[in-house]
Amino acid sequence: MRARARDFIYTKDNLFFATTSYLHPEDRILSFLRYIHDPNGNRSKNGQKYSKVDSKQAYDFLGGKYPEYLFGPDGDLKMMGVPLDKVEKILKPEERLNEILNNFDNDILLKKVVKLAGIFHDQAGIPYSKMGVSGSILPGLYDPAVSDIDFVFYGLKNHRKAMDTFGEIKDKSDLKSISDEYWTHLYEKRIKDNTLSYEEFQWYEKRKNNRGVIDGTLFDILSTRDWDEITGKYGEERYESMGTVKIKCKVSDAMAAFDNPATYKIEDVNILKGQDVDITEIVSFTHTYSGQAKEGEEIIAKGKLEKVTDKNVRYRLVVGTTREALDEYIKLRDRV
Repeated sequence: MRARARDFIYTKDNLFFATTSYLHPEDRILSFLRYIHDPNGNRSKNGQKYSKVDSKQAYDFLGGKYPEYLFGPDGDLKMMGVPLDKVEKILKPEERLNEILNNFDNDILLKKVVKLAGIFHDQAGIPYSKMGVSGSILPGLYDPAVSDIDFVFYGLKNHRKAMDTFGEIKDKSDLKSISDEYWTHLYEKRIKDNTLSYEEFQWYEKRKNNRGVIDGTLFDILSTRDWDEITGKYGEERYESMGTVKIKCKVSDAMAAFDNPATYKIEDVNILKGQDVDITEIVSFTHTYSGQAKEGEEIIAKGKLEKVTDKNVRYRLVVGTTREALDEYIKLRDRV
């Protein structure tokens, strides 16, 4: 039973989970609760109503009604995962897009999905089979008037090609840039300290080319690894926190900078603060620092130092160890 990031899991308890990882334990699929059956909910499907839940609501709901979906060491924050015997169906973005391409009727949002797929197929040369649609559209719990489009590209190179194409054609086609009003809203939502000013945040976000507007609807250009890009086995790596570290370095490979987690291979590392070890990569668990730097750019980064052990030992800097990523960042050296 295979599942990867951006898939959804529909369970035998009438719950919808979003898959959060490529690698999973033998007995469950790592995922996060997104929608619950709720007679008073504002989302509808097949005559039933559902509500979307945030992190706290999800943990409270599962802890009270379905504790079998929570697992992990006693005393620690539990992880979420759907036990294999609770899986009713794995919903796949690529299959959902194929359904929409073949039957979207007069749905105003699905028409935009079809249009978006056509643009990236024609302009970027990406096969339809390497695209998908996730988010609320995947389980059919969207509002045609207000929902966004979470558009997925399979394969890191296809995702890079999609972003490059959007950067070339935005504001010269039906694909538009995002308004300053939206960036203001996003900044207030994400940044809870002074690590990034609004001007800095907006500058970085605009150049990423991973988010735009089509016919008045926001869309995200999301990355998911192709099956042959997924390696390793769940649990084979062990992580040890080693305090805070600040470094100056050069990005050697940013192909996975929009992956989950975002990953940057680095070189020419200079330790500015913290233990003097050989750090070979930076990973980010927050969207704010996904795609923050490109190959060849010199950066300053601050976060938590981690020792990673499997067959060998390596060290990495982690940004986004908390939801707010307080005093953790990735910035271009010449913009610090």
